[in-house]
Amino acid sequence: MTTAPVICFGQQPCGFFPKRFLVAKIQTARRLQSEIGGEIVFFCHDSDHDPRETQTILRHRKTNEPARLNFAFKNRVQRKFSPLYLKRVAAGWQDKTALQLPNYVGHPLINVFKKISAETVADFCLEMYRGMGMLEGVRVARSSDPDFRRAACDVPEFFVDVPHEGETVRARFAEGALTLHEGGDSFVTLPKAAFAREQISPTRDTRLRWMQSVLHCTHYIAGAGEKAYLRQEETPEITFVNRDTIERADEAYIEIPS
Repeated sequence: MTTAPVICFGQQPCGFFPKRFLVAKIQTARRLQSEIGGEIVFFCHDSDHDPRETQTILRHRKTNEPARLNFAFKNRVQRKFSPLYLKRVAAGWQDKTALQLPNYVGHPLINVFKKISAETVADFCLEMYRGMGMLEGVRVARSSDPDFRRAACDVPEFFVDVPHEGETVRARFAEGALTLHEGGDSFVTLPKAAFAREQISPTRDTRLRWMQSVLHCTHYIAGAGEKAYLRQEETPEITFVNRDTIERADEAYIEIPS
């Protein structure tokens, strides 16, 4: 019995317009699918909590100078420590940002942006990518999905979503303690708390094995940065494929496919 290929790529929500390296992963997956068939799966790691992931770099249409835009968050705790699937978009952010966008992008993309209705950062990004036509025919599997988390294997290193100061934060679990990284050598230790599988998400080093235990992909599109930490020896059943090269990889992709 033969198994149809499952072509996967992974990425955090990476800007309210997708970063160009994400688009390169999608394009690589589509090219590979045209050659071998099968299904494309986007492993959306929206359990990550780093607000820098959604920074969106746009170039001014007249001066070509880069500008770094990002979501406005409800409060400091949410901005620093809540997972992306729970960071809420601040009231008024979308309207204020829409007023700035004519400096950077054309009206078709602005119109898509204005139509997005989402309460959280991760939902906004995904709806924007769909509105741009990026995810047509692509199955999205989210690391925040309770069903995904219940089905995933145990890993020795992980984070736990727990309550803290009126928010849900993503705390690192190590040596029996839950901690938040304030920056540098500063950490905050949270009170001990019981937790279930639905609250667990992997660290960078355990993410591939955790993801694979659910998706069972046959091919994985790897970005340049990922190759430095992916533990490929843990998943010998996967064929790893380098994503296509793309210029200005960290900048926002601002075209709508025709």
